Amino acid sequence: MESHEKMAVVAGTPRLRENIEMQASNGITGSTPAKQLKDLDDLFPYIGDFGWYQRMLFLLMIPYSFFFAFVYFAQIFMTVVPEEHWCYVPELSNLSVDARRNLAIPQLGDKYEKCLVYDVDWKTVLSSGNLEPNPTWPTKKCSDKWEFNFTDVPYETIATQLGWVCERDNYPATAQSVFFCGSIVGGLIFGWIADKYGRVPAILGTNMSGFLAGVGTAFSNSFWSFCLCRFLVGLAYDNCFMIMYIVVVEYVGPKWRTFVANMSIAVYFTFAACLLPWIALAVADWKIYTLITSIPLVLSIFTPCVVPESARWLISQGRIEEALKIIQKCERVNNKKIPDEVLKEFRETATQIAIAEQDLKNYSFVDLFKTPRLRRHSILLLIIWMSIAMVFDGHVRNVGSLGLDMFVTFTIATATEFPADILLILTLDIVGRRWLAFGSMVISGLFSFAATVVSFGVPSATLAIVGRFAVNISFNIGMQYAAELLPTVVRAQGLAFIHITGYIATILVPYIVYMATIAKEIPLLILGTIGVAGGCLCLCLPESLGKDMPQSIQDGEEYGKEQKFWDFPCMNKKLRNSSAAGKV
Repeated sequence: MESHEKMAVVAGTPRLRENIEMQASNGITGSTPAKQLKDLDDLFPYIGDFGWYQRMLFLLMIPYSFFFAFVYFAQIFMTVVPEEHWCYVPELSNLSVDARRNLAIPQLGDKYEKCLVYDVDWKTVLSSGNLEPNPTWPTKKCSDKWEFNFTDVPYETIATQLGWVCERDNYPATAQSVFFCGSIVGGLIFGWIADKYGRVPAILGTNMSGFLAGVGTAFSNSFWSFCLCRFLVGLAYDNCFMIMYIVVVEYVGPKWRTFVANMSIAVYFTFAACLLPWIALAVADWKIYTLITSIPLVLSIFTPCVVPESARWLISQGRIEEALKIIQKCERVNNKKIPDEVLKEFRETATQIAIAEQDLKNYSFVDLFKTPRLRRHSILLLIIWMSIAMVFDGHVRNVGSLGLDMFVTFTIATATEFPADILLILTLDIVGRRWLAFGSMVISGLFSFAATVVSFGVPSATLAIVGRFAVNISFNIGMQYAAELLPTVVRAQGLAFIHITGYIATILVPYIVYMATIAKEIPLLILGTIGVAGGCLCLCLPESLGKDMPQSIQDGEEYGKEQKFWDFPCMNKKLRNSSAAGKV
């Protein structure tokens, strides 16, 4: 998502709590809804679960999904370098490309050197009339300019224009890591804005930062100016969509939330991501491509006009009447009516919710590490999420090393998001979080390993794409699983902490992918190892399917004590059903 982080939630206490409360109401915790009004969700029978108001909000997710895909993936096609490049010799500019390469560039086997050139007096060579190279000529490293074979990447990128090859071939990886550094800062800044001033200002701010810095990227003329712009674009990463995602899902009835949450990613985000390589090929100019993928973010200035503020946030701030105005607008558009006595009761409930929000400020994520079992679960969740984030992002960025056209491979690999989300919807509440997370991570790792032992090209790319498909499933499970295991009193801050550690881990990913310059197998071997190890760690966590989420720190400490290692939710359900039938 490729979530890209899709099911993940952004930093900021109330905003995280909204997502968790919504997950709790999706029918996954096994709790029975109470008749009295305890939460905003209890109003949906009166205002409609998925009426015209919610459908319009669902459609409004389209531009923000596109912004998310553009911010996350666009840099790949700005910095890609063609496979073949060689030193440029200005004295030989009057010769044809083939002639000057054959004359000036040493050969290693059947390939030309990328970073070496013969060190001779080219005027003397040309005056002799002999245009055949002498392998005994001395060589030297290239100076400042290279030539590129633009067959596989048919346009100039900033990397080809500024010569980010040879000693500087790590520059694209460094710029991508700088982008992820920006995402850490952005998560903290816009998380604070969302908590202090509301979700709508945060949506506007994060997308506008992506717009301004994205446009600035097109005018970068050095490595450092490019890094500065990408750092500022990184501020928008994740937040530009996820805040909107949570606000919209909040206004949808519980039984529709799984559909809205997953289909917005599976359809909108996936479609936008699949468009990116073809936009790059169509315009064949990295600067125009950068502008095309950045300027649409300016549409976010209309956010305050079309996106409602989070009702849950308004209630947490004691602004109950403002929240009710939005709820009543939903009621009118859906042609529904909230009874007066229900409205009165909800005002009282909302007041109690606002008071309870203040009590949660007495806890922090540090409380997750004060008791032994909860500490173990928290550390495991941190490591697992870092593993998932690294494997997912690694597969996204390694498409250029699979031996096929990277534009086609990227599109196919990204398209796996759709079936992965559909499969997750169908199986998550049957197989359970623990075994599905384990299986998908391990499968991803095994297929990554398999991709290194077959020939590069179609066989290797096919296996790597299956690995990408599997980790898509893991990614979408990750944060929901964590939300169900962490206690309510520290859940928001705990998820924010886990999420930011994922950002930190992905800083390393560009360098893992960069190691393909040493051997193409290395990134897949590393990703496979991380995937298998992270998947096995999932089995050390308790299953949360059908369980009430822990409320207090003590609940978190006791959570899952009664479970056995080989418990399978689907088998347990069959046993319970058989037992019940036998009693009848």
